[in-house]
Amino acid sequence: MKPARSAPALLLLAAVCCLASGCVPWNREPPRPGATAIGSKPVIVPAQLRGNLLIVEAKWDSYGPYHFLIDTGSSATLLTPDLAMRYAARGYPPPAVPVVRVKSAAGATTVLPATTVERLQLGSVRFEAVPVLIYDCADLSAQLGVKIDGILGFPLFRETVLTLDYPNQRVILRAGRPAVPLPGETIAFNNQNRIPLIPVRLGDRPCTALIDSGEDAALSLNPARLKPRFAFGPTAGPTVGTLTGDRQLEVGRLGEDLAIGGYVVPRPVAELTDGLSTLGGGILKQFTLTFDQEHNDVTFWRDSFDPIAIPSMRSAGLSFRKTPAYWRVVGVIAGSPAAAASIEPGDLVVRVNGEPVAGWDLRRYDELIATAVSVEYTFLNGSTETRQRLRIADVVP
Repeated sequence: MKPARSAPALLLLAAVCCLASGCVPWNREPPRPGATAIGSKPVIVPAQLRGNLLIVEAKWDSYGPYHFLIDTGSSATLLTPDLAMRYAARGYPPPAVPVVRVKSAAGATTVLPATTVERLQLGSVRFEAVPVLIYDCADLSAQLGVKIDGILGFPLFRETVLTLDYPNQRVILRAGRPAVPLPGETIAFNNQNRIPLIPVRLGDRPCTALIDSGEDAALSLNPARLKPRFAFGPTAGPTVGTLTGDRQLEVGRLGEDLAIGGYVVPRPVAELTDGLSTLGGGILKQFTLTFDQEHNDVTFWRDSFDPIAIPSMRSAGLSFRKTPAYWRVVGVIAGSPAAAASIEPGDLVVRVNGEPVAGWDLRRYDELIATAVSVEYTFLNGSTETRQRLRIADVVP
């Protein structure tokens, strides 16, 4: 990763992330598979980082490979309609999950239907009779630049020990805790419900955070009781997408350190939320994390206890929703170079630095914004193309 991280200008459906903050609550027994078939040896599944999200690849039939986002912050598993229909289990009643209403990219609201699929498979690990919600991942696929076939929620892995190995871009599944103790620091969940909520410290104050591998940002913080101190901000930030619609973030750099066990993140950049505080991919990608739901704990490991630096958040002030043909502006940060250039939500971008946007995905665009002094955007108005070169500035230094 480059020395500075851009604001998430390509609009992520952040983490399906609203699932963790209330759409599908954790205050009841979450849906989980009817059975998990796993051998005695560890199973290694290849993965890749897209932005700060770990995407696993699996192939068990002639239609694959399939790509899944593993979302430890979600209490439900979501599958695309095609995959859900292909493996729909006959004779099972719909799983008992609450109604989830989703707002599409066009603004229409729909309800996610529930079903049960006969199986899902990661490597040789087979999950049978899996309760799922049916969700079209097209927007998320467009943002990440790879077809996403589903989002795998934390309860799916109830009968496995799950390792997310960010540095080596892989996922490891085991039948139980290894005989040899894992290196690193093991932290117990602060509940008995197998929810990956862990105690952390902000400055000299204890608090609780959800480990959310489906969240692209480093840290989302609910300030209600913590009353955090800021070295910069909070200020208006980028626009992100959730299942219930778009929202503009408030962002800032904290004036105090975050401690996860013995690991320290000095003065991290934080997004403010009114939901659960979360540790997202911007921090998690520094670690190999092993979740053991039977023992209700998680082990953090990295090869150094050196402080984890969270770089500045940079942007021209634009947030986009990506399609193959164009990017639609969905948010403009007040006071940014984009605002000064009178760019408005709804404007269409067809080229970046002269290249059609079809050649740009989240990772490549982030890498450009991280180091660029300026970027040329080509806007489309009817049949007329207009080029605008915008300065890239620190939203949060």
